[in-house]
Amino acid sequence: MANTAHEYDTVINTCRELFLKKTRDYGTAWRILRPASITDQIFIKAQRIRTLEEKKVSKVGDDIKGEYIGIVNYCVIAMMQLELTADDPMEMPFDRVSQLFEEKVKETRELMFAKNHDYGEAWRDMRISSLTDLILMKIFRVKQIEDNQGATLASEGVKANYQDMLNYSVFALIKLTN
Repeated sequence: MANTAHEYDTVINTCRELFLKKTRDYGTAWRILRPASITDQIFIKAQRIRTLEEKKVSKVGDDIKGEYIGIVNYCVIAMMQLELTADDPMEMPFDRVSQLFEEKVKETRELMFAKNHDYGEAWRDMRISSLTDLILMKIFRVKQIEDNQGATLASEGVKANYQDMLNYSVFALIKLTN
């Protein structure tokens, strides 16, 4: 799994670099977004990926890799927003945002390695389009949980779904790079 660790970290470094550059440009404007709005942003990106996979043509010019990077970063934002409160400042210091990014990625990376152990790196034999579909399914699960005000009877919560979407996006980016 040493190769997976290196590949995962390489992808995350790319995502982090863009996230932090945008934080320098825009600050924490994303703090205004409610969780449902973040879920919808992830949906837009995943749906665009699926459309590009099916139509094979982009009229805007942005590539699929950029959309997966966007999903990774919106998932991190979502996890941060789930823990931040209305008492936390809208505009957060750059160092604090960077620290929160690292915390969320570290937790999610650890989850990936635990699942990767149990599933035997099955993702390596999956189609990228299946990863896209799994992300879309997770989005619909999150929307249902959000519509139920967070109540679940037997399923994992919203955060776990964001973590899975982040990891599926990293897997897709690894596959697109190799």
